[in-house]
Amino acid sequence: MKKTILAIALFPALAWASPKIQMAETTHDYGTIQEMAGPQRWEVEFQNTGDEPLVIISASASCGCTQPTYPKEPIKPGKTGKIKVTYIPQGHSGEFNKEVKIRTNDPKQKKVTLKITGTVIPASKKK
Repeated sequence: MKKTILAIALFPALAWASPKIQMAETTHDYGTIQEMAGPQRWEVEFQNTGDEPLVIISASASCGCTQPTYPKEPIKPGKTGKIKVTYIPQGHSGEFNKEVKIRTNDPKQKKVTLKITGTVIPASKKK
């Protein structure tokens, strides 16, 4: 009987235990960049403000010119991690607005969207 009462008393506390992702920012403007400037990188920090390990399940970009990388190991409660987003301007010109979708095990925020913007100045054409 005591075990049953203890389990019932602890259940509400266990039900609330979960990871929680808190992003430092979710948008980045690369500004104006030259097409031949090479890959442009942005690192965004996040923290697990929950009380269970946070797992980044996946990160996918809206096109091949944008490449996200993310930590594969769980982020312990109170610890931070970084998601790196690389934009490759070569072969692209004009304004861009791209998204990176992050999937997590945070029950309240299973998906996070990062947005990058900027303008690519085309390379000069040789005559």
